[in-house]
Amino acid sequence: MTLNRDVVLFVALAVAWGTAFSAIEIGLETLPPLLFAALRFDVAAIAFALLVLGLRAEWRPKTRADWLGIGVGGVLLVGVHFGLLFVGQSYVSSAVAAIVMSLIPILTPPLALALLPRMRVRAPAVVGLVVGLAGIVVIARSGGSLDGHGLGIALLFLAALSFALGSVLIERLEGTLPVVSLQAWAMVLGAAILHALSVAHPAERATGLEITPATIGALAYLGLVSTAGGFLLYFVLLERVGAAEISLVNYAAPVVAALFGWAVLGESITAATILGFVLIVVGFALCKIDALWRTVGPRLGYGPCRRGTPSSGVVVGGNAYVADSSTDRRDGASSHQCAD
Repeated sequence: MTLNRDVVLFVALAVAWGTAFSAIEIGLETLPPLLFAALRFDVAAIAFALLVLGLRAEWRPKTRADWLGIGVGGVLLVGVHFGLLFVGQSYVSSAVAAIVMSLIPILTPPLALALLPRMRVRAPAVVGLVVGLAGIVVIARSGGSLDGHGLGIALLFLAALSFALGSVLIERLEGTLPVVSLQAWAMVLGAAILHALSVAHPAERATGLEITPATIGALAYLGLVSTAGGFLLYFVLLERVGAAEISLVNYAAPVVAALFGWAVLGESITAATILGFVLIVVGFALCKIDALWRTVGPRLGYGPCRRGTPSSGVVVGGNAYVADSSTDRRDGASSHQCAD
């Protein structure tokens, strides 16, 4: 019963995040990208503010780490990431955008290695990074690397890099704000940054606005379902199944995006795009080979039975990374001693 519930929640999260790319595509038909991204986070910020009030969570930043967390979240995780994402998707299909975003778990380990103390990245993760980047090259070449398609891929890659960097930087901070309050503040700051960029961008000022029922529906869906609803589903699943399993949603969401893009928007998927996605999935598997084995091994009768992250590990953007210490090795050894 519990497994079935977890599967339902996982599918719901994949749908909430995968269909977001189709909603973005719909909104971009009538709104300039930066303004559209800003309006999305206006809606999401209101939803999160109401959630903070409903939960009676602490909302006032008290420490320097709180303010830094809000700054990193608002600038890198919302403003830069979604600004580049929305502009990049104006050049490519929703499926391609979702596939490029699935690079985030592959880009995170090398950044964690550089910025987090005592972090280690094994040889398979290095190979995985190379294979994942090769997948992006294949996808970029599938549409011609010198036209708008290639520009869109480049912008989306930078969006993924911005999110991975922001996740690692936030992990270094030890603030006092609850996650929901930190997210609310980050969305308010990110929305303000996106509005400022929209006003300053000449192309956006020259674009006429046409608010249609489809535009309003896309905004409401992105703000309430994909952002607020997706956030709640993510953290419920993170608590229930652990970081290794929940990170797999990064590879279910592009499949959902491709299916919805084909069914709703009439988008087509090329063989090269599929090959690029396969390379990214293989790269992810190499980067997360230890965590995947800890998850799959027990179900096959091998390996550790305990889920979760060792006490000296960290979770960045839904991905678990383990510090190289004798404590971790003892934890890994003891994790084999568990009941069926």
